[in-house]
Amino acid sequence: MISSLLGTKKGMAVSYDARGRRVGVTMIEVTPNLVTMVKKSGEKDGYNSVQLGTGSRRTINKPLEGLLKKRGFTERVQYLRDVRVDEADVKEGSAISLNQVFSKGDSVKVTGVSKGKGFQGGVRRYGFAGGPKTHGQSDRHRAPGSIGQTTTPGRVYKGKRMAGHMGMETVSVRNLEVIGVDRKNNILTVKGGIPGYRGSLLMVTLLGKIKGYTPPPEEKEEEEEPEKINTENTNGEQKGE
Repeated sequence: MISSLLGTKKGMAVSYDARGRRVGVTMIEVTPNLVTMVKKSGEKDGYNSVQLGTGSRRTINKPLEGLLKKRGFTERVQYLRDVRVDEADVKEGSAISLNQVFSKGDSVKVTGVSKGKGFQGGVRRYGFAGGPKTHGQSDRHRAPGSIGQTTTPGRVYKGKRMAGHMGMETVSVRNLEVIGVDRKNNILTVKGGIPGYRGSLLMVTLLGKIKGYTPPPEEKEEEEEPEKINTENTNGEQKGE
């Protein structure tokens, strides 16, 4: 069974977890994902996966329009992503809703692209301490310090942590607890923060259940009691038929 769905980040709020603690949560909009393609290991692609589509935009190119039309979709899908599966048990042209995969108390992994911070120095990018603040040091407060050796090796090692572009990287956050599942509005609420800005694409993957999670008792629907018919008149005598 497929264990990942695509969604978009809506924003953050405050809610309560299963233990009654007040925690910060992130709301993810997970509209029904369209199954646009099913790939199997014995065929051309050589692996099992399901291609999911979500989002909408005003215009799409002709190849994508033809692919969607062939599957019976009229939507103009914005995002397409492959999800690797052990066995593809879904059909092309179907849709997978939020409650088919996730429920309260689940542990999930959320993958997205972090916010871009532009060109930053070593202090902000990597948390460097900087140079001394006294003893005549006037321009070393946020300097990176030495970046290499002398004649041996005579160069700066590749991968040295220095100033550069920060953010805009694929980041995954694991073991986030699902606080709520709103089927009506297609909103998945998870505990904690996740990468990305509002409206950015996310992939939510089911990992299992939160350790020690005890599901709350199911709320029973109140049954309406039938109205009692008064069969006695004001004098205490029974009414005749």
